[in-house]
Formats: sequence, structure tokens, C-alpha cells
Amino acid sequence: MGKIKDDLNAAMAKDPAARSKLEVFFTYGGFRALFRHRRAHWFYTHGLKGLAQLISARTRKLTGVDIHPAAEIEGGVFIDHGVGVVIGETTYIGKDVLIYQGVTLGGTGKDTGKRHPTIEEGVMLSAGAKVLGPITVGAHSKVGAGSVVLKDVPPHCTVVGVPGRIVKQLDKRVEEQSQQLPDPVQEEIRRLRERLDRLERRAAGAAKEKADKAEEE
Repeated sequence: MGKIKDDLNAAMAKDPAARSKLEVFFTYGGFRALFRHRRAHWFYTHGLKGLAQLISARTRKLTGVDIHPAAEIEGGVFIDHGVGVVIGETTYIGKDVLIYQGVTLGGTGKDTGKRHPTIEEGVMLSAGAKVLGPITVGAHSKVGAGSVVLKDVPPHCTVVGVPGRIVKQLDKRVEEQSQQLPDPVQEEIRRLRERLDRLERRAAGAAKEKADKAEEE
């Protein structure tokens, strides 16, 4: 019950449209999804995984929020306009986290074991943000709308873009040259260019060899 009370308090504190806890309890889809998830998680951790999955499936249908029953979620989390939120099996979400619609806390398909993110205390995940893989978003960081985060984010950072890049840390702007987050598109272009260069050199060598033979004949 403690976590549910924390969730109610978080909704009242973070949503200026919330007029009463009773209204939140009965009408807020994000709160309802968390309320049902906590029950599903209890069944899951006590060996009743089939029942937990049934509750999770029903929650997805009722609220549009898809939370795997194994995900660990602390109290004080608020899912605002939660339709389209997806939270994977090995996700951990700390206290006082704010999650907007369309957020995905998912995997990359390349990992085993811990496959999903760790979201530390006080993080804000804006609408449509994707945090993928067994990475950590540090405490009190913010992820911008539509961003795709593929690498660890230190505490007190602001991340934006695809792929996500840190633009602020402790309210100070971060120079782009210092970014450590990868750009998979640029990496693929670089690999293709290197391969094309090798093929061109090989073709030029073969053409020269053919020309030399023709001269000898």
C-alpha cells in the first residue's frame, strides 16, 4: 500500500490538472496501470506467473500501457497520459520518476539476462522517448521527446536527439565534441565508405595489371 500512496501523491504533485486523489484513482490510466502492475508483480514474484501475465494483458487492453509483470517499479512513479508506454521485463524504475506517453523502456535484441534499462530516481522521460538496452539513466536526468538513448546517461543530464546526446549536465551546456553516445547511421556510412575504397583500390589494381599484360603481349 505504501507504493500506491506514493503513486497517488506523485500524481497530485506532478499533474496540475489533478483535482483529487479519488479522481486520480478512478480515472487516470497511468495510475491504474501501475496499480494493477503492482498486483501482477506480486503474483509473478510468488510463482504465479501465468496469473501475473493475465493481469498484465488485461491492463494493456484497459489502459494502453504495457508493463511486464517482472519489471521492478518503486513508489512515487507517475505515468502521465500513459497510452503507448512499454516497460520491459528486466526494467528497474526508481522513485519519483515521471513518464509521458509513448515511452519505451525496451531491449535491443542483442542482450541476455539484464536486457532493459535502469531508470534512477527523479528521472523525466518525455513523450515518445526510447531507452534501449541494459543501460542506466542517472538520477534526476531528463530525456527529451522522441529521443533514442543507447548509452548510459550520468546523473543530472539532459539528453536529446536520435541517437541521444547529452546537451546539459548540472545545468551547464555540454560541447558536442565531448559526446560519447554512438551514431549508428554515421558508423554504417563510415564502414560502407571504407569498403567502397577497398573495392575501388582492388578494381584499379586489377585494371592496371590487365593493362600491363596487354602491353607485354
